[in-house]
Amino acid sequence: MTATFTPTNNLTLPTGWHRLTPIWQGGEEVIQQGLPHAQLAPAWQLLLLGDGSPTRHLQLLTGEPTEVDVIDMSLVGMDLDGAPDLIKAVPGPRLRRQVWLRTASGQRLAYATSWWEASHVDEYLQNRSLPIWASLARLRTELYRDVQGIYYGYSDALKSGFDEEGPFWGRHYLFWHHGQPLTLIYEVFSPYLTKYLGPMQLLQEGGEQEGEGEADCLEPQQASKNQEVFNFNEL
Repeated sequence: MTATFTPTNNLTLPTGWHRLTPIWQGGEEVIQQGLPHAQLAPAWQLLLLGDGSPTRHLQLLTGEPTEVDVIDMSLVGMDLDGAPDLIKAVPGPRLRRQVWLRTASGQRLAYATSWWEASHVDEYLQNRSLPIWASLARLRTELYRDVQGIYYGYSDALKSGFDEEGPFWGRHYLFWHHGQPLTLIYEVFSPYLTKYLGPMQLLQEGGEQEGEGEADCLEPQQASKNQEVFNFNEL
């Protein structure tokens, strides 16, 4: 496997990363409670809302090693880089890493962007072509994965990269190590995973599958002072 990346040695920001334009999103409260199965099927909730390693999960699902194509390693300095607000918890100056997670046979399964304290990234990613989970497992690093946000939305870049139609499910979380934030990670999963996990939404009574015409059945609802989520009216 060949990993390619081009570090940026100045603070001129490189090409941006691929975030979703959400039609639905939820915060920590939604993540703790879980979602109705007509909105997100149980198997998909285990992948998105659980605190296990997605790299390991993908390997178990496909029966193939999960490999990484590194597409970006760029210094972003103290810039917030359009990332979730939790990026402020990661000390700067920061480095951004973008990867595709794929099977050994080449099927892309997920996209991930992570932000690291630039001065310490080499301690944890000694082999930058390995998935983060594999790198940290080799070091026997004890971590806590703190999922803080979940998204359902579109991205033209990810549509092209996955060669799959959206919308896509994604999430962001912090890795904690010895009580300190280590890295912020934003992940989006390919609908190709329905081959292993089944449909993203369960059928409602009457045979309709949630997600058809989703833009028409969403309305914003303020859930708390600092969190905006959306409800499916038809649930």
